[in-house]
Amino acid sequence: MAVRIYHNSRCSKSRATLALLEERGVVCDVVNYLDTPPGTAELTQLLDMLGMTPRELMRKNEAEYSELGLDDPSLDDTALIAAMASHPRLIERPIVVSNGKAAIGRPPETVLSIL
Repeated sequence: MAVRIYHNSRCSKSRATLALLEERGVVCDVVNYLDTPPGTAELTQLLDMLGMTPRELMRKNEAEYSELGLDDPSLDDTALIAAMASHPRLIERPIVVSNGKAAIGRPPETVLSIL
């Protein structure tokens, strides 16, 4: 089973989610998404798998959110996805993908439902 985790090693939830998967013997393709950010097409696919809107996937407490004026309700999905692709710190984490489904590891146990 191919499992991918969009991971930020500085995030405690991301570390806990990766550890949870490893404890269960799950081999993961670890994507350090701050170093290798997903593009707009990949983000669109992740949003579809998550069943979320771009705004729901955004970390609103990051400085970039306010600096870029992303709280503007007139911004469409395309603009929000482009902002996340350009500023990956805005993407909620961790995201785990398996079996054509995705889940956010908040709490970490949430990802077990897609394995």
